[in-house]
Amino acid sequence: MRNTLLRLAACAAVLVLPAGVFARGAGQAEPAKAAAKKAGPERAAAPMKLVTTDEAPKAIGPYSQAVVEGGYLFASGQIPLDPKTGELVGGTIEQSAERVLDNLEAVLKAAGLSFTDVVKTTVYLTKAEDFAAMNGIYARRMGEHKPARSTVIVAALPRNAPMEIDLIARAKP
Repeated sequence: MRNTLLRLAACAAVLVLPAGVFARGAGQAEPAKAAAKKAGPERAAAPMKLVTTDEAPKAIGPYSQAVVEGGYLFASGQIPLDPKTGELVGGTIEQSAERVLDNLEAVLKAAGLSFTDVVKTTVYLTKAEDFAAMNGIYARRMGEHKPARSTVIVAALPRNAPMEIDLIARAKP
């Protein structure tokens, strides 16, 4: 038993050694350093462009409505909040879906984009039986444009909202 534990400990020690230790032993550290020098000095990444609009609800936490990075816009999830009152839109799942898509459309518009620029959405529903109604509104609003989509049934959402949608869109250069 003790010998087995010692062998396991020795293997674990090897696994956590930095990769450079092996490269130096094999005489490969110098070529790696030379390649890094050829690449030039490291530059700090440009800051993300934040997207905000009063036409969509303000973030209710430490996040942005959307950011543009690497040629894409990443929109935070929108729940059916009225941007003027900050209150949850009540009523049917269809009304909630319209409000959520209105909010996302406002964020896209603030970045000079539209639903035709969307490449991926994720829909979160608290009730599986709301899928068909949400899907009808979603299909009408997206029109012929059909981005990739995931739909997830969740236990709860912020402010006890019945649904949330986030998205990724191609950003304009």
